[in-house]
Amino acid sequence: MPKVKYYFDPDSVSYEEIRTSRWIRLTKGLAFVATAALFGLIFYLLSSSVIQTPEEIALRRELRFVKTQYGVLNEKMTQVEAVLSDLEERDNNVYRTYFEVSPIPDDVRKGGFGGVNRYAPLAGFDNSQLVESTARRLDAISKQMIIQSKSLDEIVSLAKNKEKMLASLPAIQPIAKRDLIRISSGFGMRFHPILKIMKMHTGIDFSARRGAPIYATGDGVVAHAKRSPSYGNEVFIKHGFGYQTRYAHMWKYTVHKGQKIKRGDRIGYVGNTGMSTGPHLHYEVIKNGKPVDPIYFFYKDTGPEAYKKLYQQARENNQSLD
Repeated sequence: MPKVKYYFDPDSVSYEEIRTSRWIRLTKGLAFVATAALFGLIFYLLSSSVIQTPEEIALRRELRFVKTQYGVLNEKMTQVEAVLSDLEERDNNVYRTYFEVSPIPDDVRKGGFGGVNRYAPLAGFDNSQLVESTARRLDAISKQMIIQSKSLDEIVSLAKNKEKMLASLPAIQPIAKRDLIRISSGFGMRFHPILKIMKMHTGIDFSARRGAPIYATGDGVVAHAKRSPSYGNEVFIKHGFGYQTRYAHMWKYTVHKGQKIKRGDRIGYVGNTGMSTGPHLHYEVIKNGKPVDPIYFFYKDTGPEAYKKLYQQARENNQSLD
């Protein structure tokens, strides 16, 4: 049975029953429910921010761990970038300079990636900036490492060719110092002793005793070993890289066409064959099809003083033996 409420009426000096309409009762009921719901929501929000479920605790711990790992990764990438930058500088300013190749520009080494935005899937999350910046750095480092790796492969190839080229260049005297009497004629215009005319002398004449050994001045392959009317017994060696050498007026040769030769190999002996007036070796260095002065190709086994003496002899002695 519902409770009946009364109020005191002073006019009638009696208690009268309080009568409430249904609308007022409905309104009060709705207000009560709304107030209860509001307080319930406030309590839920407060409790959810303070009280965490085990799953939430685990997720938050995992998130902190991931952030820590990203921090460590970025520190390591900073170290890698420093090492890579030093390697790139040495590559451009030392290695590529030594082998006479152009340095790799920075816009090539550190250029971005064209096309669609490859980092779009990383956007829209709480830690998108951290993840995206790390991904960009990692991609940039990967690209730099690929370019540097290809550059080092190129340098290795150039080094091998350089080593081969240095071994192939004519770089020693074809006559040993102990057997050399003198340089009887140098490179340039000379009076020919047989034809009696001024004629270009395209090599150097090494005066030596008959039978003195003759040595190859660089690695190469014998192009021919034969006798000709003017040069007598001669050997012609192709060294590659545009270089060739000729050894003429030999008493005899000890090599054959197609034979591989190393610098310092004995290829024959000093003689007086062909158009010659005395035992000597006529020696030529040919670069890209044109004779060049052989005096500039004795650096391997000649010191400064000895070279100066040879140079003076080649310039002062103008009587050719062939």
